[in-house]
Amino acid sequence: MSNLLYAIAVILLIAWALGFFVYSVGSLIHILLVIAVIAIIFRLIRGERV
Repeated sequence: MSNLLYAIAVILLIAWALGFFVYSVGSLIHILLVIAVIAIIFRLIRGERV
């Protein structure tokens, strides 16, 4: 379980960094990346294939 939490933390950190450094698109890229990560996490929790 700790490996999963570590992986989630790394993914969120990468998504935040991409959203922060891609300033020309603004907060839209940040919001889309976070939504995508949340969707993948929910699919993994429910046991579906990604």
